[in-house]
Amino acid sequence: MQKILIVEDDEKLRNELEIFLNKNGYEAQSLKIFEDTIQDILDINPDLVLLDINLPNVDGEFICKEIRKVSDMPIIIITSRDSEIDELLSLNYGADHYITKPFNIQILLAKISSILRRASAINIGQEKIDCREFILNISRNTVERDKKEIELTRNEFKILKYLVQNRGKIVSREEIMECLWESESFIDDNTLTVNITRLRNKLEEIDLKEIIQTKRGQGYILM
Repeated sequence: MQKILIVEDDEKLRNELEIFLNKNGYEAQSLKIFEDTIQDILDINPDLVLLDINLPNVDGEFICKEIRKVSDMPIIIITSRDSEIDELLSLNYGADHYITKPFNIQILLAKISSILRRASAINIGQEKIDCREFILNISRNTVERDKKEIELTRNEFKILKYLVQNRGKIVSREEIMECLWESESFIDDNTLTVNITRLRNKLEEIDLKEIIQTKRGQGYILM
C-alpha cells in the first residue's frame, strides 16, 4: 500500500484528507508537529507528500526546495496562495503539482493516482544503459562505474540521460529545458545551470571529470 504524508497545519482539512485517502486505498498519515519538518518527512520517506506552504516555523516552498536536494519523492503543493509567483516558485523548487484551496478532493485523488503511477513506472525493473565509461541505472536514478554508485536527482538524471541519447552532438540549453518540461518539471535557465553544475560535481566523484563539456553559445556535449 502506497504511503502518503499530509503536511498541513489546518487540523480539520488534515483529518479530512487522512480519512479520505485511507478510504481510497492509501496509507495516509499526518505531521502534527512542525519543529523539524524536513527531517520528519525524510525519516517517514512516503511515496508522496501533500505539502502546505503556510506552515508554522518554516515555509512549505523552502521545505520543497530542501527535500529536492536529497529525494525525488513526489510532492503536491496544497495551499491557499493563488499567485502565479508562488506557483512558479513551487514548481521551480521541484513540486510535481500545485493545487489551490478550496479544491475538489476527487480531482486531487486523480492527480495523486497519476503522479504515483508515473513514479512507479520509473521504478519498474532494473533496466540499465551501458554508456561505455559508466552505466545508467534507470530504476534507481544512479550512475555506476567501477563498483561505485552515485545517486542523482530526477532532473540531474534526465539531463544526463538526454545527453547520453545525443552523445557526440551539441545539445542546446533550450532542448534540455524542453525535455524537462515534458515531465511537468518547471526549470528556468538559472536552475538548469545549477543542475548541470551539481551533475558535473557528482560525476567527478566517480572520476568522470569533464565528460560533460560546455560549447560556448551553443550548449553542452557528452564526450
